[in-house]
Amino acid sequence: MNRKYFGTDGIRGRVGEHPITADFMLKLGWAAGKVLTKYADGKKNRVIIGKDTRVSGYMFESALEAGLIAAGIDVDLLGPMPTPAIAYLTRTFRAAAGIVISASHNPVEDNGIKFFAADGYKLPDEVELEIEALIDQPLVTNSSDNLGKARRINDASGRYVEFCKGTLPLGCNLSGVKVALDCAHGATYNTAPRVLKELGASVVTLGNAPDGFNINHECGSTHMQALQDVVKQEQADVGIALDGDGDRVLFVDNMGEIVDGDELLYIIAQHRYNHGGCDGVVGTQMSNLGLELALKKMNIPFVRTKVGDRYVVEALKANNWVLGGESSGHILCGELNTTGDGIVSALQVMRALSDSGQSLSELKTGMTKFPQTMINVKLPKKVDIGNNTQVNQVVVAAEKQLDGRGRVLLRPSGTEPVIRVMVEGEDSILVNTLVNQIADVVKQQIN
Repeated sequence: MNRKYFGTDGIRGRVGEHPITADFMLKLGWAAGKVLTKYADGKKNRVIIGKDTRVSGYMFESALEAGLIAAGIDVDLLGPMPTPAIAYLTRTFRAAAGIVISASHNPVEDNGIKFFAADGYKLPDEVELEIEALIDQPLVTNSSDNLGKARRINDASGRYVEFCKGTLPLGCNLSGVKVALDCAHGATYNTAPRVLKELGASVVTLGNAPDGFNINHECGSTHMQALQDVVKQEQADVGIALDGDGDRVLFVDNMGEIVDGDELLYIIAQHRYNHGGCDGVVGTQMSNLGLELALKKMNIPFVRTKVGDRYVVEALKANNWVLGGESSGHILCGELNTTGDGIVSALQVMRALSDSGQSLSELKTGMTKFPQTMINVKLPKKVDIGNNTQVNQVVVAAEKQLDGRGRVLLRPSGTEPVIRVMVEGEDSILVNTLVNQIADVVKQQIN
């Protein structure tokens, strides 16, 4: 299946460079509108559009709106909203699709587009391919009596706040809990503090003053130092770090230590195991071996997929499970939302803390992480290193040194022009030595 524009998580790239341009977004909106109309059985379709806080979102929102209206689609504009909120609101508004304008955890220079189908899951592959096929066709605007209309939805954030609060059982609140919250100057800057405060938490907020340019800049789940400092200064019970579009979450425990997505997934799974059971958990190739072993102790089945929430969702559906995620903090609680939801996942962790009566630093000790180091090697262009003799030789040599007590993984990122080199094992010194050796060879070969 050859894709020209869509990757595993929509379309993403540098603003101003094809296809992340205003003219392309106009055509993309029109092409999507035409394909959605094809499946509408004569009914007028509606599409909702939300975005994160990066400045280029204004331009792409207008371009997509124009293209959709030209194709006869009505448009609901939500403004800055987390990606999982758009998945949820697509379902509640009974929309034909939801569109997210965001580059997630990437810097402000990037932006992207991803689609949700009417059921809140990613668009099927065949629909994305139909849209791609139309993008390169001439844009033909509908006649005036067949154009779409646009409207602003002013209560979207309030709807999502109530949804998040409703994912906790009645009577469960955060009264007496002090939380340091980093919103990455992103899409959750409004909703996340409201959710936590309305549930009774005392909240110290940072990263909640977006100016269009500071999204993900030295803050959020990709830059945790500021949150660690605040947790210690404020003597907070926990720190919660979201990313630019709000589908990822990482924690800082009461000791100021980072708690990653694998540990959070373990905490949620353990809580469910202790309160009714956990059918199984889906991780990825990057999931720490310690997670797999900790789940095994509880007899909870665990399977790995390729990296990407699309693959995690596919495995969850195939096994009829609901819990899965990635070490990056992209966690899916499938009975609550159809995609990774940073706020909802954070609430699940907070519920586990409340029910256990333990601190986060205590609760995470049930899982022992294996030392794991990853180096991102930047690519000047798309390069296939899978059949490179020198790279394969250094990988085989590393695996021989690990002697079955660790893993080596090389994979291209689906969202950035980098190759991720990961080594995991019992001996942290050996792990760091091997990952640097492999990364050096990769750099030599791609240059």
